[in-house]
This record gives sequence, structure tokens and C-alpha cells, in this order.
Amino acid sequence: MIFLNEDIWFPPVNLADENGLLAIGGDLSYHRLKLAYQSGIFPWYSEQDPILWYSPPERMVLFLEELKISKSMAQILKKDLFKVTFNQNFRAVINQCKTIDRGDGLGTWITNDMHEAYVEMHDKGMAKSVEVWLDNKLVGGLYGIDLGKIFCGESMFSKVSNASKIGLIALVEHLKSKQYALIDCQVYNKHLASLGAKEIPRLEFIKILKKSM
Repeated sequence: MIFLNEDIWFPPVNLADENGLLAIGGDLSYHRLKLAYQSGIFPWYSEQDPILWYSPPERMVLFLEELKISKSMAQILKKDLFKVTFNQNFRAVINQCKTIDRGDGLGTWITNDMHEAYVEMHDKGMAKSVEVWLDNKLVGGLYGIDLGKIFCGESMFSKVSNASKIGLIALVEHLKSKQYALIDCQVYNKHLASLGAKEIPRLEFIKILKKSM
């Protein structure tokens, strides 16, 4: 296992273990996080753990043209009940993602240090959010890292049914208009798979990432 120090660097992603764990340690500074995402690497750890850096052998991605909208979801969209905004209240979105009860008893993986780091990323223009409103109340949203032609999704939340889906669908349409390649969903998620996301080999993901930058 490779241990990082204060120097800002990462080992080649093909050195990750079978679970995708690549390195341990370092920090969550803006420049290190920026290099990580540009290299196909992301942090994922619990509050009591050291910082763990991953680059999974199979990467979950959503190609924008492959988004699946169910008939029931299409009907909800037609009702136009929700308002969606972009990058208008990042702090509220990340706070909700950090604190909302997901019903699995596992708590959040967004540590206090991660929270502060991504707020700094937002302040420097790299982390962005999608907000979903109902009756002028924030009921859903998501945030991630914007690499220019790839959006790396980090977390989403929903306080009412379908709110996070509304946010994701709006994000896809927004990114399509700007000719983005895909949304990086990192690891397999059944909910995202139902919306059209799929796993691709790490090497394929890295090729798309490098081509998009």
C-alpha cells in the first residue's frame, strides 16, 4: 500500500488493489483534490479512518444520452411541480447530504474535513451543486466536481419522493447543452443503474477523462 505525505502526487491508478484502494494519507487540500479528480481518483473513508484514495477497476458512469426516464417519472416532470437551480446554494446542499437520515443506520461518509474541503472547492469554482425546490423549500439536490467536460457526482439527497431524480435529470439536460461527455458516479449504485448508469473498465474511463480535459 502506498502512503502519501505532504507532497502533492498520486501513484498510477493501475497500482490500486482489487477493490480500487490506491493510497492512504495526504490531505484534502484544493490542489490535491483537483489532481485526484483529474487523475480518476477520489477520497472515500469514514470519520475514524485515515484518508483513503480510490480508483475502482470498474467505474460507474452515466453517458448523458443513455439516461432512462420512466413513464411515471415523465408524468411527474410534465406536472412541473419542482423548480431546479444550479450552483445557487452549495452549502445547503452539502449540509443536507451530510446530515440527512438515509435509513440504513450507517450515517454519512461526508466527514467534517471533507465538508470543509468541498466547500473550499466550491468557493474556488470547482465544486458545484444542483438544488431542487418545492413550494420555495429545498427538498433535494446533489453536488460534485466539475472538470469541464465531465461532472463527478459526489452525493445527493431527497426529502420528498423523486426530488433527487428531478435534480439529476435536470443536470443531464444542462450538461448536454454544454457537450459534456458523462457523469462520473464512481461505484455501482442500484438507484443510478435504474436511471441508465453502467460500469465501464477503469482504463476506458481514464481515456475518456484525459480526452475531455
